[in-house]
Amino acid sequence: MQTLPLSSQQWRFRDATDRSSWRAASVPGCVHTDLRRLERIPDPFWGTNELDLQWIEERDWEYRTQFQASAALLAEEVIELVADGLDTVATVLLNGTEVARTDNMFVGWRWDVKPLLRRGRNELVVRFGSAMDYIRTHRLEHQPRETNDPVGRCTVIRKQQCQFGWDWGPRFVTAGIWRDIRLEAWSANRVECIHVSQTHRPDGSVALDLVPELARPDPDAVCRWSLVLDGTTVATGEGTHAEVPQPRLWWPNDHGAQPLYSLSVDVVSGDGRPLGTWTRRIGLRTITLDRTPDAAGESFRFVVNGRPIFAKGANWIPAHSFVAGLGRADYARDLRSAALAHMNMIRVWGGGIYESEDFYDLCDELGLLVWQDFMFACTRYPADADFLASVRDEAKFQARRLRHRACLALWCGNNEVFHCNPEEHRNDPRIIAQYEALFHEALPQALATVDTSTTYWPGSPWRGDPDHHHETGEKRGDTHFWDVWHARHPVKDYEKYRFRFCSEFGMQSFCSPETQATFCPPDDPNVFGATMENHQKNRAGNQIILDYVSRRYRFPKGQDELIYLSQLNQALCMQMGVEHWRRHMPHCMGALYWQLNDCWPVASWSSIEFTGRWKALHHAARRFFAPTVVSAFVPGDETATIGNYRRTTVGLVHLYTVHDAPEPAKGVLHWELFHLDGRRLLGGSKRVALRYGESVEQKTLDLRPAMERHGRDHVYLRIGLDVAERTVSEDTVLLTRPRFLSLPRGRTKVRVRSLDSHRCEITFRSTVFQHRFSFRFGTLSHLASDDFFDLYPDKDKVVTVDFEKPVTAAKAKEKLRFHSLVDTY
Repeated sequence: MQTLPLSSQQWRFRDATDRSSWRAASVPGCVHTDLRRLERIPDPFWGTNELDLQWIEERDWEYRTQFQASAALLAEEVIELVADGLDTVATVLLNGTEVARTDNMFVGWRWDVKPLLRRGRNELVVRFGSAMDYIRTHRLEHQPRETNDPVGRCTVIRKQQCQFGWDWGPRFVTAGIWRDIRLEAWSANRVECIHVSQTHRPDGSVALDLVPELARPDPDAVCRWSLVLDGTTVATGEGTHAEVPQPRLWWPNDHGAQPLYSLSVDVVSGDGRPLGTWTRRIGLRTITLDRTPDAAGESFRFVVNGRPIFAKGANWIPAHSFVAGLGRADYARDLRSAALAHMNMIRVWGGGIYESEDFYDLCDELGLLVWQDFMFACTRYPADADFLASVRDEAKFQARRLRHRACLALWCGNNEVFHCNPEEHRNDPRIIAQYEALFHEALPQALATVDTSTTYWPGSPWRGDPDHHHETGEKRGDTHFWDVWHARHPVKDYEKYRFRFCSEFGMQSFCSPETQATFCPPDDPNVFGATMENHQKNRAGNQIILDYVSRRYRFPKGQDELIYLSQLNQALCMQMGVEHWRRHMPHCMGALYWQLNDCWPVASWSSIEFTGRWKALHHAARRFFAPTVVSAFVPGDETATIGNYRRTTVGLVHLYTVHDAPEPAKGVLHWELFHLDGRRLLGGSKRVALRYGESVEQKTLDLRPAMERHGRDHVYLRIGLDVAERTVSEDTVLLTRPRFLSLPRGRTKVRVRSLDSHRCEITFRSTVFQHRFSFRFGTLSHLASDDFFDLYPDKDKVVTVDFEKPVTAAKAKEKLRFHSLVDTY
């Protein structure tokens, strides 16, 4: 097969509505990024510029290029124009003749254009109609109740839904050639794909079945295959069956290695002509969603290579508001950060996009299982014949593209479509029929023809029936828990329910002052000013943040301190939820918080800011997702303030160990109660056995006598777990809200030592207890081994810091700034 790349040709674009001048374009790309590169529009993320750029979505846009077709290319029997992604309402013309019209962003297109080509110069034009015009003129009978989409009815078009605005994202309705475009010329036949299925036998051996999928049927076609691992050929053969000698299995992060075999299949026709080569990386593993009836109802757990895995991770939204042309580096930063935080699963949320090959490559390499939503979110969808046909094509296209992936753990029909419209879906027969036609018929039927290895789950949350109450989530299925945040329930409400799997829960925080400076004019920094309000897309977001912060912390002395407190609150909330569900392992077998990343700089539920900075939550996640943790459960209500605020409402502390590292271990659990003036009031230790998949209540402490004597506002409990004489988990348990603590102020000593040109070791030592100590280096981009930790009196805390650019120890110390909770008021 001959390929003529078209993305690399010189492209030009123009506003087709007023037929303005042609200007240079980039493909893959979109109109917003082209306009910005040419400085025809201001930075879309700066200030309130977003509001002034909505005119772009009302225009039609036109892209064109010219290319040379060689005699050799034209000599092939078939020449196809292949577009991996057109966004979205496109008319494709070749040499002035219409080739096709499209209205689905999520499908790859392929058209035979040989009759339209001529030797020498050819012209390709792609005209993109306004998506807004499409919405206003199509499927007018479809009038769903909207929750997030400010446009309304954006579901009548198969386009990235959050482009129309979400409660964490801006409204930038794009148009353009957003993925690769090319000509492919071939004769006789062509390899479309190889369907690879794995059989893992009881003796540990693995067999691969290779089914070639060709453009034209050829029952006599022969496969010649090779399997390479780490540059060494481990097996070769001919036929549709492959045996893997001494297979190395692929495991999720923290459960083992991620060996990826390079499988190359040459397909030869029955008469001996080569038809093409298909090469992909595969991981040898089994992944099942286990839903076995049990005493509580029905399990909901992922089992990898026979091992039940507690899913630890977060939800993923598009990595940028403009997804066209994103590369490996755009994904690597945040996915590597996920793996560093001991995550083993990423849920690709259903209101964004099916991600690029780079994204799934990284998940394969990092051991991040992928819960893959189909792109449907939060509102009702049409179910007419044309729409369902388009969805079937979409499902088949994406499944063929991704089914070989080691990381692919689940196909999920939608995000919250039923959950956001429960009454309609229970009481309106027409709406029920539409829902079932799409999510219980069209999608699973399409998958059944192309991917029978990956489990399909019709929606998230879903319990197997229409019951959406929290109590049902304790019995079966997966749950989205938003009582904390949207309903403003106390944070302790996380501990009310023993869900089988919590696939969404979250708490917002403000982004750091450094990230804020990338979008906020110096004269409008206030969180209630125009800029910050425009970068807070949840209607009541700022008020809810302040509500939760005010419950827990003292009134801050400035906005930087408010930002810091919002991040401490977010981290505390997610820690309480995750540790509660991990303590109830194996009844509960998953916690995926909302959300990992941002698509622009914004106040949101993310743990990683748009600039790549880790919030307090991500540092906390690195601790509470660790394979081995010590966790405290404090019954009662530490926020109660009835009558005298010093009233003791808690006194018992239950200490748990949680262990999901593959190997068993022995450890030492230790605890110490301190007065804030530095006195050690009590302490102890216990030798513990740590076994895979076990959460064990190891010790109950009765602190009531000590609190009666010293007051809950003057003490804190330090807990830790040592394995092989190394502290693997450590935390501080506060027995009252932090705003009531009489925190001391003390001195902090700092030593900075260079390890190499990009890395420093920093040692902090404090004369007093400092809660959630944090440090920064201004504009020096860096990644620290720990942050937002507790400093204990006269104990060294050593962290390593990797800088993006070379830095000396002296420069790092000059830029270093630090503070802790006591410094916020």
